[in-house]
Amino acid sequence: MIEFGHCTHVGLRREHNEDTYYADAELGLWLVADGMGGHENGEVASALARDTLVQQIEKGETLARAIQIADEEIIQHSNRRTQALPMGTTIAAIRIKDDAFEVAWVGDSRVYLWDGALKQVSQDHSYVRELIEQGAISPEQARTHPHRNVVTQALGVTDPQSLRVETVSGRLLPGQQILLCSDGLTEEVEDGQIARILARPDLTTQECVDHLILAALDGGGSDNVTVVLLRRR
Repeated sequence: MIEFGHCTHVGLRREHNEDTYYADAELGLWLVADGMGGHENGEVASALARDTLVQQIEKGETLARAIQIADEEIIQHSNRRTQALPMGTTIAAIRIKDDAFEVAWVGDSRVYLWDGALKQVSQDHSYVRELIEQGAISPEQARTHPHRNVVTQALGVTDPQSLRVETVSGRLLPGQQILLCSDGLTEEVEDGQIARILARPDLTTQECVDHLILAALDGGGSDNVTVVLLRRR
């Protein structure tokens, strides 16, 4: 049995919400997409990613292939426009069947596993992540780096030949939780605070999501923030 909660918020400094998400226990699909390119660009890209994934998963496609098809759809849509503005989106998604899960992502929307401690499952496709791996900066320095929002992979933007859809598989055991979120959460809320909220046994998944959204707003709410939380009973 999967219990889940979800919410998205425009934040305190943006006029439009370019994030989108999907949560469907029957299909066994949950996702978060963080659009980029401004109003009517990012919103469209993230919605296209969501809708294409749902359609492809319903057809029986794998999660990774569904994301590649979403990338193609966004590029085709972008090529039909007269605007020159870029149009893209990050994505983080999970499929669950019985107790097996597969996670896939592109960009810096994140997937975490909580099993008594918080572990980041995904690895950001971002400029600061590359700097960390090179030893040029520390994870602490990455939080305030001026280019911390620069992604190196995104649907609709990255050359399809260079697009890396990364996947991780595992088993979701009773009591474990999976968190999907846009960077509007992780920009404002440190992992330790996220872990403390998920560790509270008195909160339902929806209440945890609500607390996480409020924490992001209390932290400054500088971006759209989207959170989807799953818990295996």
